This record gives sequence, structure tokens and C-alpha cells, in this order.
Amino acid sequence: MDCHHFTAGRCRSCSWLPTPYAEQVAAKQQRCADALAAYADPHAAVQWATPFTGPESGFRNKAKMVVTGTVADPSLGILGDGPDGVDLRDCGIHEAALQRALPVLAGFVTRAALTPYDVATRRGELKLVLVSAAPDGALMVRFVTRSQEPVTRIRKHLPWLHERLAGLAVVTVNLQPEHKAVVEGPEEIVLSDARALRMDINGHGLLLRPQSFFQTNTTVAAGLYREATALAADVAPRTVWDLYCGVGGFALHLAGPGRTVIGVESSPEAVASAQDAAAGVPGEVHVEVGDAEAWALGRPAPPDLVVVNPPRRGIGPTLARWLGASGVPHVLYSSCNPDSLARDLAAMPELVPVRARMFDMFPHTDHAEVLVLLVRSGGSS
Repeated sequence: MDCHHFTAGRCRSCSWLPTPYAEQVAAKQQRCADALAAYADPHAAVQWATPFTGPESGFRNKAKMVVTGTVADPSLGILGDGPDGVDLRDCGIHEAALQRALPVLAGFVTRAALTPYDVATRRGELKLVLVSAAPDGALMVRFVTRSQEPVTRIRKHLPWLHERLAGLAVVTVNLQPEHKAVVEGPEEIVLSDARALRMDINGHGLLLRPQSFFQTNTTVAAGLYREATALAADVAPRTVWDLYCGVGGFALHLAGPGRTVIGVESSPEAVASAQDAAAGVPGEVHVEVGDAEAWALGRPAPPDLVVVNPPRRGIGPTLARWLGASGVPHVLYSSCNPDSLARDLAAMPELVPVRARMFDMFPHTDHAEVLVLLVRSGGSS
């Protein structure tokens, strides 16, 4: 992928861009294999499937754009070294729907007189514009502002925005009054009839609400969920826990007749999305708000299969030790950080990796996603 922003030194987010893509994939695969090697059965190597890759450009379904500049000439992109930001409206990793939407949103900033927030002086209102795209091109747009002051103007000019963005489905204002490196605040003001963006993945209608997490690469996420479905089918669990379930991607894919799936997630918005999406799904699917670690440790007995999809820090030693001692026969661990995965595996030696696959969720960076099937030592895969 060619990028004039990278060549000019304006943006280095895609730090591996000069590396040929095949070499990127090989390096990530090796990193994941190295992370698992010490914890595999010494008599049976981990079975690695072919790395799953998607497009090298136009793959990102979410744009997180810092707003700088002026009302008359706004910049949507990242902060620069000086007072001015770097405009990345034409960023090549964004899906086509996002690339079409961002120039329109820049025009909306001007039309609605949304003063960009100035980090140095701590003045202005509009901090970020967050845009998510569904597979069908529908959009969720969130304006992150310092206060409610611009909400009336945003609402007033929404008809103009709808005329120019045919797929606009969800519009909100997120209030972030604090001057710190936190993208979102706790309060969300919904300005549209719809509260969630429908993400049709592998025939499942997942729902994405504001302040809920979804994988940023739709093609690779779909592959990840298909792989999890296949691995679960091989072990045929009747009961499943999906810890850190988010909007229910794994839970809904693993649901089926005769199977009970329980999802646990700390974000109320994500849980509400998962509960709505679970309506009509075959089998029993229950999703509840809770801390994954505390919830699991409070159960009297484990299920047949536990799925964990934690943030980059991993599940941590307490939950890892509990899984190791719990007697659960199978664990599916979806990790976005091979280093924390290795630490967690060290804390639960009773569970050993037997099958794995690397998913390149973030091309041109060192980020690697890996899905691992763990089985109890002495068991079968």
C-alpha cells in the first residue's frame, strides 16, 4: 500500500508499511508461535492453521479523527508536532464508506460552526469525530465535544448531513469535558432514531452501540468468528461462557440448538447490544453485565467451554489460575497481544495449546491477533 502521508513523514501509524506484506505476516506468525511454544505439549506440537489475512488497504471500519484547525478550515486526522494537526481524510486503511464520509463531515464542522478544540489553550468544543462503517455501508457518527454547547447546532444541521451521507444511521454527541488523553466521556446524547449500527457478520446481525467495542477489521473479524465456530464444533460443548463478550460476536456465533451460552461484559452498552442481537438466535443465549474475573470465580462449576477475548493486558493471573484449576476441559483464547497471552499461559499450565491461527487484524503494524484452543493436559483436542 502506498501512502503519501507516510512518505512525507506526516503519519507513521502504519510503522511496518515499508516491509513487504508477506514478510509482515510471516513475522507476526513467528511471534505468535514463539509465544505459545514453551507451553505446548512437549510430545505434540501446536497445529497451526494458515494465517488469515484480509485486504492490505481499505480494511479499517472505524475512523478516530482528532479535529484541529479552524471552523472555516478544519483538519480531521491526528495531532501533529506543532499546533496544527495532520489531515488524514484520505487515509488508505479506511474502508471506502469512511473515505467518502470524512470530507462531508469536515464540511459539517464548518456548516454547524463546531470550533475545534485547541489542546494548547484548552479552548474550543469539538475534540474528535468517530465514525464506524457497517458491511452494507451504513454509518455511525459520534461527535466528541467538551460540553453540550454545540448540541443544538449539530441537531439543527443534521438534515444537511443526512442528505449527503445516505447511509447515516446513528448520530450521537459524546461529552468529554476533561483535558486528558481519554477519547470518550461517560455521557452519550443520541440524536438519531436508531441507537445501534447493525453489523451483519456471517449471517449474524450484530449490533454496535456507542461506547461498545467491535473489531476494527470486519473481514478478518468474520474469519476469526468462523474459526471459533469450527473449533467449538469439534469439541461439541453443551455449555459455553463467553467472557469479555463485547457485543456478542463469539456468543452469537457459538449459539445453537441444545447449547447454552452465557456472555459476560463490563460495558452496559455492549451488553444491551448483545441482548438485542440474541433475540431469536437458536439455543439459549444470556448476556449480562459483570466483571469477567469476578463473575467466573463466583460460579460453582465451569462449563464445557470458556471463551476469553480480553483487552491487551490479557486475563491476568487470578482468572488464569482459576481456569487452570477449574476443571474446564476446553478454552478458546482470542488474544490481541501474544506477550500477555504467554503470561496467562504460564499461570495456567493445566491447559495446553493444541490448535491456533494468527489473524492479521492490523496490517502494516506489529499488532498480531491469535486464536488458540487450549485443552486440559491429558485430554484430547
